[in-house]
Amino acid sequence: MEAALSILSGALVAGGIYLLLSQNLVRMLFGLIMLSNAVNLMIFTAGGLEHQLPPLIDKHQVEPLTAVANALPQALILTAIVIGFALLTFMFILFYRTYEALGTIDTRELQAAEPPDLTDTESKGKTS
Repeated sequence: MEAALSILSGALVAGGIYLLLSQNLVRMLFGLIMLSNAVNLMIFTAGGLEHQLPPLIDKHQVEPLTAVANALPQALILTAIVIGFALLTFMFILFYRTYEALGTIDTRELQAAEPPDLTDTESKGKTS
């Protein structure tokens, strides 16, 4: 099962990178979502998939007698989900504002849609 999840997370990383390298801002957003989910799946797989007992200790014992579940991967995944959602929200707002200001979602057209920088033209006029 761990091998299948590793292959699946690798496929998600490959698909996410492919989408991030595209020229469309919406595809970049979906690529970011895929990469976020791939990282969560990698952390989950690295934590192990064995079914173990919850980490409960009896009153008069210092440590558990049997193997217990590791809570660290669960905490890391929860943190990664929150960070991924915050990054996704920020990128969505950034892409929306870019579309509002420039009227395009194609990255090749973004540079042509920007207004010219007046400081560059003024400095070129002074030197010539």
